Amino acid sequence: MTGKNSSAFKRHRQSEERRIKNKAVKSSVRTITKKFVVLAQKKELDEAGAALKEMIKKIDTAARKGIIKKNTAARKKSRMQRFFNTINQAAVAQ
Repeated sequence: MTGKNSSAFKRHRQSEERRIKNKAVKSSVRTITKKFVVLAQKKELDEAGAALKEMIKKIDTAARKGIIKKNTAARKKSRMQRFFNTINQAAVAQ
């Protein structure tokens, strides 16, 4: 981007820095979610429970910082918790 004044350059630089940080946070949320799903599907419930707690923590942090929206965070947490509960119930039933 080429701006005509220094404030435009600064705003562009700031937005690029924010974009890179936000991208890293979103990526870490996706990574821990994938880790949780894999552990849950392998029926490693203790490790999956720990991964679920960590995932919820990361999602809440991202929502608090405004990287993902509040309702998106709530939806992701709800779906993953429901997924964990169904797998947990199936394991207990056997």
